Amino acid sequence: MQSNTITRLGDTGLYVLTDLGKMTLFLLMSLRGVFRRPFRFIELVRQIQFIGVGSLAVIFFTAASTGAVLGLQGYYSLNKFGAEGMLGSAVSLTLIMELGPVLTALMVAGRAGSAMCAEIGIMRISDQIDALDCMAIDPFRYLITPKFLATIISVPLLTAVFDVVGIAGGYLAGVGLMDVNPGSFIQGMQTSVTNHDIRLGVIKSFVFGLLVVWICSGRGYFVQEIRGAGFGAESVSRVTTQAVVLSSISVLVFDYLLTAVLL
Repeated sequence: MQSNTITRLGDTGLYVLTDLGKMTLFLLMSLRGVFRRPFRFIELVRQIQFIGVGSLAVIFFTAASTGAVLGLQGYYSLNKFGAEGMLGSAVSLTLIMELGPVLTALMVAGRAGSAMCAEIGIMRISDQIDALDCMAIDPFRYLITPKFLATIISVPLLTAVFDVVGIAGGYLAGVGLMDVNPGSFIQGMQTSVTNHDIRLGVIKSFVFGLLVVWICSGRGYFVQEIRGAGFGAESVSRVTTQAVVLSSISVLVFDYLLTAVLL
């Protein structure tokens, strides 16, 4: 019994290390595709349209509701201490440093990341990626790299939209509903938000975008090699779910790590 447990632990450890190695090589090969020619600029634009422009609606409504809730909750908390004038500072800092990058990445992972994983997974099980290799076409330059660049470009821009819409939602909730002085709201935001805070939010958005596209596309690329994934369409569905879960957990973990290191 003990021998079987040790064997299973050893097999699991070897599988995890092998999987990490494959994913690391996948990341390096995908980034190398940026410098290989010819570069697929049209495909990059198409991916930006799908990942960035296509996610604007969900980002807008998520940001508006989040900002409004922050405005109401912030007013409720600050009112106990007679500090309603600091509502602008609380809303803006919370969105720029934390909720903006995190929620944007989670929304992109759920909407675009799952689609990328399923698309690449279906191409893998239907031998389309192997066909690219047979035609001497680099699948990373042709298929993966445009998705990497598009996600890294789109997520920071979507985060900026999230921050602006969220702050506007907090302003409407605090000033319009709770009668907070608009001058105090704006002044609190201007005096409390620094370049360091904005830079932290930008760095987080870049890292989160890289994590989402790396995990989601990598899981789809190695769909046939993932333990317990099954076969055919079943494997794609299971791996897509796994990719969204893993990328979401990675975003939350790296959010803490980046905050602890850069704050």
